[in-house]
Amino acid sequence: MLDKLLGRFSYDIGIDLGTANTLVYVKGKGIVINEPSVVALNTKTHQVLAIGSEAKKMVGKTPGHIVANRPLADGVISDFEVTEQMLKYFINKVHKGTFTLLPRPRVVVGIPSGVTEVEKRAVQEATKNAGAREAFLIDEPMAAAIGARLPVQEAAGNMVVDIGGGTTEIAVISLGGVVVCRSLRVAGDELNEDIVRYTRENFNLLLGEKTAEDVKIAIGSAYEMDEIIEMPIRGRDLVTGLPKEIIVTDAHIREALSRSVKMLVSNIRGTIEDTPPELVAEIMQRGIILAGGGSLLRGLDKLISEQVEIPVKVMEDPLTAVVRGAGIVLEDLDKLREVLIETEHEKAPRW
Repeated sequence: MLDKLLGRFSYDIGIDLGTANTLVYVKGKGIVINEPSVVALNTKTHQVLAIGSEAKKMVGKTPGHIVANRPLADGVISDFEVTEQMLKYFINKVHKGTFTLLPRPRVVVGIPSGVTEVEKRAVQEATKNAGAREAFLIDEPMAAAIGARLPVQEAAGNMVVDIGGGTTEIAVISLGGVVVCRSLRVAGDELNEDIVRYTRENFNLLLGEKTAEDVKIAIGSAYEMDEIIEMPIRGRDLVTGLPKEIIVTDAHIREALSRSVKMLVSNIRGTIEDTPPELVAEIMQRGIILAGGGSLLRGLDKLISEQVEIPVKVMEDPLTAVVRGAGIVLEDLDKLREVLIETEHEKAPRW
């Protein structure tokens, strides 16, 4: 009773709980938070020092007793208590400036399609412990498809590839459900690691993760470009141990990313091979939709289209696809309830 009363004064919210970034949608307002999924923790006192953007500034720059890291790995919770603290921070931030002392919102959370029942329960429990009166789960590719305004409840084939920070979700959707899906641990973070590995092996240069990500965004590509792009990068020389600067081109970075990009394309092909023929025919007509930050890699859409012989389109504002989809579900929860994930706990008969 108290929860329902408090819920009247709370904003219902949709959350894209990403490995790299957490985005929050507020019912009736739109996207209000887009911050890194990073928490800075004092290991001596177990006190949370900073969350989100402030914590991201500390990564790689902290003394021994302060750890700034991500509580999510490959799209799932790796540190339950810290994730709970992070969710509580975002829920309270949404209600800052309101008269609600104890916000009890309904929350829709986007999760990877390949997670286990235990991982689903972990997300639900963390969300409820953070202050939600009800926690609903939705597959990220389903949320991305809804965010792209695809007719997911119709008897039609919709194919979505959501390339996030920790995971890539490939799914074929029809009649409000996922018909075929693949979830792989090749996404934005893996591409950053590819660049770190490549510069270490080819230039004896050790890069930080942030520098590798900056290089990927600035000159990374999956398909040969019309003109050569160069960029200076700085790191530590593994031979001398001293600072060193080198110039890399888009061709270098393309070579660095080639293994992961091939794996991504191979899994998209495999998903199409597993898809019923009737749906494949419709996907050929409608095309494949790319979502998530990884879809912004130059020429990726062109490469996939060439390899699978199906038109490929990057959706508008792919970074916010999942949270916009969660928001659309939130705005019309009764009509779109069937697209939500039902956990084994909820399926169990109530005596």
